[in-house]
Amino acid sequence: MSPRENERGGQESALERSIHTNTSRARQVTVTIVDYDASHLDERTATRPAEIPAPTTPPTVTWIDVDGIHDAGMLQAIGDAIGIHPLTLEDIANTRQRPKIEDYGDYLYVAIRRLSPNGDGEFVSELVSLVLGEGYVASFQEQPGDVFLRVRERLRTGAGRLRSEGPDYLFYVLLDAVVDGYFTVIEDFGERIEAVEEEVVADPDRRTLQAIYALKRSLIALRRSAWPLRDVVAELERGESSLIQESTRAYFRDVYDHTIEVAETVETYRDMMSGTLDVYLSTQSSRTNEIMKVLTIIATIFIPLTFIAGVYGMNFAHMPELAHPWGYPSALALMIAVAGIMLLYFRKKGWV
Repeated sequence: MSPRENERGGQESALERSIHTNTSRARQVTVTIVDYDASHLDERTATRPAEIPAPTTPPTVTWIDVDGIHDAGMLQAIGDAIGIHPLTLEDIANTRQRPKIEDYGDYLYVAIRRLSPNGDGEFVSELVSLVLGEGYVASFQEQPGDVFLRVRERLRTGAGRLRSEGPDYLFYVLLDAVVDGYFTVIEDFGERIEAVEEEVVADPDRRTLQAIYALKRSLIALRRSAWPLRDVVAELERGESSLIQESTRAYFRDVYDHTIEVAETVETYRDMMSGTLDVYLSTQSSRTNEIMKVLTIIATIFIPLTFIAGVYGMNFAHMPELAHPWGYPSALALMIAVAGIMLLYFRKKGWV
């Protein structure tokens, strides 16, 4: 085996070790390759490493969209075709990767988290990697499901200015599609928070407390994705990479504004949940205080009654009231009178 083959085998082994994904490795990796310019579009699919072509030359733009990152051989073939550094391939394969941006000179690598609702009130987070190079854009999705379906439809129909712009504009459109998914998740969170707030005010119970803590945990996870995303887009907007034209930076500023809105909304929701938890605890404390007040009033009423019963329960030989024929009714009347007077006094004070 030649030294080059040994080196490549070592790279593939390192790449294989770096793969961390929840996706079944039995699922076939699909690579969609789109070559386009203002006048034509060519779309094809590759399922084997040997079918991965090199990017076309400008003004044609090549978009390589990879669905599935669990095949080290396919990732290595794509990396060889477009010149991706082995360290970048390892970052792409590692789905635990935090959002970040790296400028390798001849290409930009961006790792971000894509969020989508899972139908149970929670959200699913997956790694989406974007690579911008001279004349091409490569996107890598961890989970099945085409987050870039609308982008693909815009390319097919020629709608908007996408077909007439360069790869940096496509890079912006893909990034914007991922950021838009955050708003869908945030909208679901808003509806859940409103429902919990209504429940706290109406009839809170132990399940309400569990729902509050579940929302707080989910918001913390959402914050861990939203804030690094803001930093990544900010660096793209302020960066000096020659791969992004000055005319396109205005669009990245718009995406940055969206990430700021996402981050601020997440912080607002966290504050709302903290306030909701305080309201819940105050409500429970108020209920406990009401119970204690009732018990205290009952105990206070029975204190003089117990005293009267205790006095006449003493075993002395000379207690005239015990032998009196009206002694028992008089004691009961006295107890009732004392209890009534105390109730009237409590009502006058507004305690009952």
